[in-house]
Amino acid sequence: AVTERSKGILLGRTTYEMFEPAWSTRTVEDDPGAPFFNDTTKYVVSGTLTEGTWRNSEIIGAYDPDRIRRLKDEVDGDLYVSGSITLVHAMLADGLVDSLHLFVYPLTLGEGPRLCPDTAAAAKFELANTESYPNQVLYLNYRPKN
Repeated sequence: AVTERSKGILLGRTTYEMFEPAWSTRTVEDDPGAPFFNDTTKYVVSGTLTEGTWRNSEIIGAYDPDRIRRLKDEVDGDLYVSGSITLVHAMLADGLVDSLHLFVYPLTLGEGPRLCPDTAAAAKFELANTESYPNQVLYLNYRPKN
């Protein structure tokens, strides 16, 4: 449902470089998500990449909050961000996140990247939607609280 509303995918360089080999050769028979990831325009935030190797990719340059704001206005629909924790941290700090879609799995992995770094300013969100699945995974959708 989240991807159905999305007309663009916004990725940081690291996630783009991980997703490209994983998704670019998949078909709908392999994974129902393959057409979304392969056919949707991917906007890549990177100060080092100069050209995309995955079809429908556009390198938009280093992180610039004004460029992200313009992109949000240009794309006729939602922008989907997956992974890209450095990008998400910057977008949260700049107030550019319209909605968080979190999946909570019933296991612990120890240390790892945090959604919000220790240095992040306080932000308030409100629960917009929730769903639980038979495999004990919880889906939580939060929106910024004004």
